[in-house]
Amino acid sequence: MHFDQRTQQALREVGLETDDLRAASEAVVEAVAEDAAALEQFFDDHGTVYSDMDMAHSSTEYPEHSVDYLDVTTHADEMRGWLRFDTWGVYVEDGRVLPDGSVELTLGPTINDRVRFAPDRETFR
Repeated sequence: MHFDQRTQQALREVGLETDDLRAASEAVVEAVAEDAAALEQFFDDHGTVYSDMDMAHSSTEYPEHSVDYLDVTTHADEMRGWLRFDTWGVYVEDGRVLPDGSVELTLGPTINDRVRFAPDRETFR
């Protein structure tokens, strides 16, 4: 179970039993795995994506990126991986698919920001 001891205790105090906690924990694990698969599929489906990333050497508002792959692993409620573009890559954490069809990832060192990716620039407008 991925809930820490304090969270488990608080959930028990509001009336959840151990079986309820286990079911909730399993539901979170399943949701994270589904999100990871959807994120990987997004980047597999789009060889080129656009982002709202602030890039020092970009002359455009929403830079274009040629995608090589996104490789994500999950453990309980954690999602981590590597996003590889044609000439560079970045560590990623967490992520979600947004209702408009874009995705959002937390990019690690060198970027250190939450970044949104879309299949076209119009999505950002």
